[in-house]
Formats: sequence, structure tokens, C-alpha cells
Amino acid sequence: MEGKSKFTTETNLTDEEKKILHNIALTAITKKLRNESPVLPMAKTDTLNEKRGAFVSLHKHGQLRGCIGYVHGVKPLANAINDMAIAAAFQDPRFSTLQENELSDLDIEISVLTPMKQISNINEIEVGKHGLMMIKGPYSGLLLPQVATQYNWDRQTFLSETCHKAGLPIDAWKDEEIEIYIFSAEIF
Repeated sequence: MEGKSKFTTETNLTDEEKKILHNIALTAITKKLRNESPVLPMAKTDTLNEKRGAFVSLHKHGQLRGCIGYVHGVKPLANAINDMAIAAAFQDPRFSTLQENELSDLDIEISVLTPMKQISNINEIEVGKHGLMMIKGPYSGLLLPQVATQYNWDRQTFLSETCHKAGLPIDAWKDEEIEIYIFSAEIF
């Protein structure tokens, strides 16, 4: 889009920042499970203080156990990860509330999103590199980049599945009124 900042596929997180975010997520879930007072994360770097979109996905024995996130940067990244870890563990309506005996079997995956870019040509979508978000009227749906690779989808299937997630017909991506956005994510 002209006049906007250049679309980036980089989040510029260091290995240390990734470890800090992972620790924030684990601590938030553990404290909530044990009914202990929450610890508000202290952002130690400028990047952790940036308002960024982020998702926390929980897996147990390789199966999804919860996934919730912020599409756009509404909070500093450290706080977003804290909140979304709790939400993924205890508020994802697709799953029962996480129990303490599941904690040792839990894998925490964090996805830090780049800003969204609206596209008009589906050929801009790179499966495995981009996530998709679609909006039409009151309907919207988002799939993270790793979902397409996990299921070995091609571009058309990825588009159709994102439409389905939005509650739209699977060919709604062909509609001129639909808004299609791409983004990248650093997943760790």
C-alpha cells in the first residue's frame, strides 16, 4: 500500500528475548494453575515493550490444547504474551480448562506477528511464510503461517480454510468485497 511503511517479515527478536517470552508464558500459566498472585512481566528490552500482535498456542502430546492471541499490537509484547498464555490455557472455548497435571506435558509455542498488509493479488501469498486474515462485513478469520505447512496446504486450500474459519463460504476469497491480509510470524 502506497504511503504506508514497507511490509516486513522480520520481528527482530533475539534468542534471549524469546527465552524471556517463553518464561513469561510458563510463569503466567503456572501461577494461575496454583492460584498464586500473578506476576506482571517487566519488559527488559525495547522490543519486549513494543505493541505487537502475538499468539500463544499450547500443545499436549502434539495436539492443540489451546490457542488465543492478539491480531494487532494492543499491548506491550511481554504483557500480551502473559495475557494470551492465560487465555490459551483457561479461556479457549474449544477446550476444557487446563489442569495442573497437564503442565508437564505442555509445549508452549509463541507466534509474534509482523504488521498486516492488505493484498489484492493472491499470488503475493507465500504458503509457509505468510499467515492470512480475511474480513468481510462482520466476519473475520485468521490462520497463522504454520497451519498451512502443518497440513501441507497449497495456496487455494489455505485461502478456503481461512474463509471457513471466518464463517464464510470456502470460495469467499474470490469475492471482490473481501479484504485479504498477509502477515509473517516468528514462531518459537
